[in-house]
Amino acid sequence: MVNGITAELRRHRLVAIVRGRDRAASVRTALALAEEGVSLIEVSLSGADALRVIEEVAGAGVRVGAGTVLTAGDARRARDAGAGYAVTPSLGAGVDEALRLGMPVLAGALTPTEVAAAVASGVGAVKLFPASAHGSGYLKALRDPFPDVPFVPVGGVGREEAAAYLGLGAVAVGVGSPLCGDAPHGGDLGELRARARAFVAAVRP
Repeated sequence: MVNGITAELRRHRLVAIVRGRDRAASVRTALALAEEGVSLIEVSLSGADALRVIEEVAGAGVRVGAGTVLTAGDARRARDAGAGYAVTPSLGAGVDEALRLGMPVLAGALTPTEVAAAVASGVGAVKLFPASAHGSGYLKALRDPFPDVPFVPVGGVGREEAAAYLGLGAVAVGVGSPLCGDAPHGGDLGELRARARAFVAAVRP
């Protein structure tokens, strides 16, 4: 596996997923998360005006990735907007183009066949998605044939689930609404900051 995102995942152990209906609120959410010690932030391209969100967050000096990168065009636009890495829900053109561009990639996979294909492509880590479909026991089963693969469970991961996945050898977890709540839609930033502190503490080694 290539690209430096793997070391960052192992060090920080938490990826915040920002997907909002309001551009300005999404920017505020990402910046507040960074201020509270969340070092890996993913802005989903399925959110409102996501490329501008990435531009503004990156312009503020925060390392930000682009999520839901599905196509080659998505990868190019995300890179041009300032995304430092790409996150995908699946294998495909988005993964291929992001790698061609030299972007670190977290590629979505669920089955053993998909995990093997992701490893062969040279991605930095495998986003186990949707993790909630099978729970932490599934990660344990996958790590038997794939002991060296950096897995990042995403989907339905709260604080308790995060601790379970990390305890079973995940290098990090990706967390969306259990962490961000309604902040990317204009919700309370104070509550967001409290959740961020709690999650940072929960994933600490």
